[in-house]
Amino acid sequence: MESKFSLPTETVELPSKGLLYSKDSPLSKGEVEMKYMTAKEEDILTNANYITKGNVIEKLVESLLVDKTINIDDILIGDKNALMIAVRLLSYGKDYDINYGNESIKVDLTKLNHIKVDYKLYQEGKNEFEFKLPNTDNTVTIKCLSTKDEKLISKEIEGNQKMSKEGNTSSTTRLKHLITSVNGLKETKDIREFVDKFLLAKDARAIRTFYKTINPDIDLTYTYTNSLGGEEDVIVPIGLDFFWPDA
Repeated sequence: MESKFSLPTETVELPSKGLLYSKDSPLSKGEVEMKYMTAKEEDILTNANYITKGNVIEKLVESLLVDKTINIDDILIGDKNALMIAVRLLSYGKDYDINYGNESIKVDLTKLNHIKVDYKLYQEGKNEFEFKLPNTDNTVTIKCLSTKDEKLISKEIEGNQKMSKEGNTSSTTRLKHLITSVNGLKETKDIREFVDKFLLAKDARAIRTFYKTINPDIDLTYTYTNSLGGEEDVIVPIGLDFFWPDA
């Protein structure tokens, strides 16, 4: 039965342009249709279970996807960030008030742009990039991280912290998930051994720098005029109040 009521939608362009998804993925179109947020979605923002699990924002974005065949775990982190900005714009408009130091700043969300990446390095339908390490004879391939990858990384870091309170493994853990092969070797054990024993710190830094040139995302840096008349940059925070200003 057709509904008596209509709900507006908008098409959101993905920073990746869909190029890094397999051609049979609905995300390969490079754009996603999103519904406007309703009162029902505001209930998601106050769901204690989602808040405890830390997946409340993902549940919100997922509920607003028109195409329900899209798995949010498959969405690249940068593309998901673009969808979150779009959700906020469609729901409450472009103005977002934040406090930074002693300043009260009104952020215009329409001025947040896609990060400039080198699309010439993209192979359509393939999320993998070859990179020759500058300080050794090793060659690695890396990928742009997805929502699922971020969940696995967070879970592994949390588990490592429980086992050892002394060390922070966030940097190496992320590299282990970022790298997809080393000198043609794709086994997880080989990649982990390389990161733990053979990856030079300056090569690790080079990988992270290269990643910035290929990883599609939204630039959350916002330039504002401070009370003294000078320009400053602030990173726009995204939390629950980003989606629900009255919270």
